[in-house]
Amino acid sequence: MSDQTTPFGYAIPAVRKVSPLRQRMIEDMRVRNFALNTQESYLHQVSLFARHFGKSPEQLGPEEIRAYQVYLADERQVSVGTRIVAVSALRFLYRVTLQRDWTVQLIPTAKKDHRLPAILSPQEVLQLLQAAPSFTHHVIFSTMYGTGMRVSEAVHLRGTDIDSQRMMIRIELSKGHKGRDVQLSPKLLELLRCYWRQVRPGEWMFPGQIPDQPLGREAVGDAVAQASRRAGLKKHISPHSLRHAYAVHLLEAGTDVRRIQLLLGHRSLSTTARYLRLATTAVCATTSPLDLLPLSIVDPKA
Repeated sequence: MSDQTTPFGYAIPAVRKVSPLRQRMIEDMRVRNFALNTQESYLHQVSLFARHFGKSPEQLGPEEIRAYQVYLADERQVSVGTRIVAVSALRFLYRVTLQRDWTVQLIPTAKKDHRLPAILSPQEVLQLLQAAPSFTHHVIFSTMYGTGMRVSEAVHLRGTDIDSQRMMIRIELSKGHKGRDVQLSPKLLELLRCYWRQVRPGEWMFPGQIPDQPLGREAVGDAVAQASRRAGLKKHISPHSLRHAYAVHLLEAGTDVRRIQLLLGHRSLSTTARYLRLATTAVCATTSPLDLLPLSIVDPKA
């Protein structure tokens, strides 16, 4: 039986064919040094767009893009973040790879949702760690919370990245290809050493089921969801919630915002400053300027 190839080069059988358009887009992203996660997300979104209309993106244009955005918002009701990624992928495809002469910037993008994420308390973090499905998951959860790593950074951690002499962990595969050092606490070092003695991992500290490949981000997400259910947590959380908790708990402990920016690897201080809105303990503990005035309470009935 011959292979059937869907638009944008996705093959239905065992052997997957790569269309010239898909290959060209991959090359365009590689020469611009796009992160691997970004490449995968863009290719996935363009594939979904092509499958929706059953045609190659080369045969589609602004009207189809607009109809697809309405479909995502109204019928599929996907998250704002997903819609933003889809628009970014289509803009790149038509502006860079296909070099269409119509104005790509006319493709509207959804306004970002600035709702505050749910923040785990220290007690809830402890409950999550204790409810981890396995010892490996317990260690990777502890690593993300203890260092503020993104999940993509944690799963690509190597034993050689851990510097017990300087008490630092070197993150090489960071977002935006910017390497950085993060703190290595004595408790985390002890836990990692215990894990190393028990698991004896190879190249990757947290190996996946496929030989010589690290644990997948999706697997960590599934483990966090399972641990959250087992712990009876009511908040909607994800692996990134551990990074949020790390930043907020440092702020509430009095750590300088600039230092947290360096630890998190944020390019802009304003990105880190958003955590100030979440650090309720620190905010509520702030002395009101009214209390600093030499005033006595006046009883109007007196």
